[in-house]
Amino acid sequence: MRLNITSVLVNDQAKALAFYTDVLGFEKKEDVDLGEFRWLTVTSPQGAAGMELLLEPDAHPAAKAFKKALVADGIPLTSFGVDDLAAEVARLSTAGVRFTQDPVQHGPVSTAVFDDTCGNLIQLAQRH
Repeated sequence: MRLNITSVLVNDQAKALAFYTDVLGFEKKEDVDLGEFRWLTVTSPQGAAGMELLLEPDAHPAAKAFKKALVADGIPLTSFGVDDLAAEVARLSTAGVRFTQDPVQHGPVSTAVFDDTCGNLIQLAQRH
């Protein structure tokens, strides 16, 4: 068994694709028209082969409530690993990304949290 696809719930797939590719640096992998929505995935240029991130519509009422509760409590929906947290925070800040948590060290891990502009908080994590 292996990890294949994980998802982030987004309020606008086109906006999410632009943010996750143009700002974060992921690459578009799949883009399949499904009518009202798309099967839209991105991958990391440095990531594990085959691992995809699905930019999944948050159209279901439970998804919207879940996202709203996480953001209200400051809880990230997911976490992305980075090799140099300070450099990544600087790069993304320069690109206009809004951080809700500046870098903090928690024992062997440092984290920072940003707003993905699509209704989610995302954590960046660097292991030391």
